[in-house]
Amino acid sequence: MTASGRTSSGWEAGADLVVVGSGVAGLTAALDAVAAGLRVVVVTKDEVDAGSTRWAQGGIAVVLGDVPGDDTDRHVADTLAAGAGLNDARAVAAIVEAGPAAFAHLRARGAVFDADPSGGPGRLARTREGGHTAFRVVPAGGDATGAEVERALVAAARGVAGLPLLAGHVGLDVALDATGRVVGLWVADDHGRPGLLRAPAVLLATGGYGQLFASTTNPAAVTGDGIALALRAGATAADLEFVQFHPTVLYTGPAVGRRPLVTEAVRGEGAVLRDRAGVRFMTDVHPLADLAPRDVVAAAITRRMAQTGTDCVWLDATSIDGFAARFPTVSASCRDAGIDPCVDLIPVTPAAHYACGGVVADVDGRTAVPGLYAAGEVARTGLHGANRLASNSLLEGLVVGGRAVAAVVADLAGPRAALTDPVARPAAVPVADRRVVQRAMSASAGIGRDAAGLAAASDAIESVTVRALPVDRADVEDAALTLLGQAVLAAAGTRRETRGCHVRTDFPDRDDVWQRESLVVALDGDGRPVVGGGVLAGVA
Repeated sequence: MTASGRTSSGWEAGADLVVVGSGVAGLTAALDAVAAGLRVVVVTKDEVDAGSTRWAQGGIAVVLGDVPGDDTDRHVADTLAAGAGLNDARAVAAIVEAGPAAFAHLRARGAVFDADPSGGPGRLARTREGGHTAFRVVPAGGDATGAEVERALVAAARGVAGLPLLAGHVGLDVALDATGRVVGLWVADDHGRPGLLRAPAVLLATGGYGQLFASTTNPAAVTGDGIALALRAGATAADLEFVQFHPTVLYTGPAVGRRPLVTEAVRGEGAVLRDRAGVRFMTDVHPLADLAPRDVVAAAITRRMAQTGTDCVWLDATSIDGFAARFPTVSASCRDAGIDPCVDLIPVTPAAHYACGGVVADVDGRTAVPGLYAAGEVARTGLHGANRLASNSLLEGLVVGGRAVAAVVADLAGPRAALTDPVARPAAVPVADRRVVQRAMSASAGIGRDAAGLAAASDAIESVTVRALPVDRADVEDAALTLLGQAVLAAAGTRRETRGCHVRTDFPDRDDVWQRESLVVALDGDGRPVVGGGVLAGVA
C-alpha cells in the first residue's frame, strides 16, 4: 500500500458503513443500517458465526415487566453493584431501559426463546445468575442462548439482498485522511491480498481479548483486534485491567485454549460449589452465596484451590431434575469428559471470560475518532465498570449495535464531501510471540496480581518483541495480543487497589480514592500503550 491510499493489488470497494465483526453487535448494526438505507459491508476474519456470541450460554438479562417485584431500576441497581463503583450510571440506565425494545426487535428477526410452561401463554422462561436479585435472564435452547441469537441474526443477514458478508477478511488498519477522519478500512481479503474498503464510517464489533490468556472460554478468533485498530487510529481505551474470569469452566486437566463453559445458570437452578472434602464454601463468603457476583465467586474458588492444594473445585448439580434437558450444552461437554451431572460432581475452575473494558465509546458507539464507532465487548461504554453483571453482554450488543447505527445515520445526514485519499498505514508496530504473551499473562495477570509478577510479565513480553507491519490474520492477531498484553499489564500495575475483577494481592483492599477513576490508555509515538488517569463518568 502506498501513501496515496491506492492498494498494490488494485482492489477497492466502497460503502457508507463498514462493520468489522459478525456477532450480536455487528449483525444487529448491519441489519439496522441496511434498513436505514445505508450501503453496508460486514468484514469478519473467520466464518460468519465463529465469534464469541454463539458461545454465550445463560441468556439475555432484560426486564420485560412480567416478573413481580422486578423493574429496570432494580436491574440498574444490580448492574451498579456488580460494577464496584466504576460504571457510568447514565450509560447503565440508557442500556437497561432500551433492553425490552431491542429484545423485541431481535425476536422479530427470528430468535426463539424458551417458553415458561407454567407461566401461561406467551410467557418466556426466566433464570437467575450471579449478582442478579431477580429472575430476569431469558434463555434460549436451555443453555444455548448465544447460538440461537447468532443463528437468527446470520439467517436474517443472509436473507438481505445487497448485504455483503466478507468472511475470511481481516482488518489491517483503520484508514484515515490527513485530518484524522475515517475514510475506510485497510483489509486483507480471503486470499491475503491487501485492499481498501472506502467508507466514511467504520463500526468495530470485534469482541474482546480472551485469547490473551492461555485458558479461556473464548474462541480462537477473540484476540483484541478491534481495540488495537482503534488505538492505532488515535482512539483511547479504558478499564482494560478489568478482565472477568468466569468462575466455572469444565476442568479436565491442564490445557491451553478454549475450555467448555458451565453456565452460571446451573447455580441459578440450585447447584452449589464444594471443595475436595465436599464442604460448601460460598455460604461463608457472600450473602448471595453461590450466586455472588462473578469476581467474588472466581476469587473464592481460587483461594479454596490454593488452600486445599487442588486444581479445581466441584459443582454439585445432582439436585437439579431434568439436567440434560435444561442444560443440553453443558451436558454434552460433561458427557464427552465422562461425567454424568445427575450423579457426579462437575470439576470446575475459573478461566478468562469477558473484557469489561475496551475502546472508549458513548452509548451511541461514538469514539474520539470522527467516523469510528464501537459496540459490544470491544467497547467501554460504562455499562460494566469493574465487573460485568452476568448476561448483560448480549443486552449491550443488541442495544448499542442499534444505537450506533442511529448515530451513523445522524452523523452522515446532509450533504457529504467526497472521501479524500487515506494517508499511509501506520508504521511497523510491536509484535511478540503469542505463546510467550499468553504464558506471561496467565502466570502473572490472572486472578491475583502483584507488582513483581506484573513487571516480570512485561519484561517477558518485551524480551521477544520485534517491530513488524501486520499483513495477514496471524500478524494482526499477534500484534493485537502484544499491544493488549502491554496495555493490561500497564493498567493493572497502575491501579494499586483491589476492585471488581482486578485483584491485587499486594493491595488487597478497595481504595475509594480510585472510586471514579478509570485508567485511560493511548498509544505513544512508538505505538506503545501509555496509561493516564482520566475521570470518566462515575456513579454520582
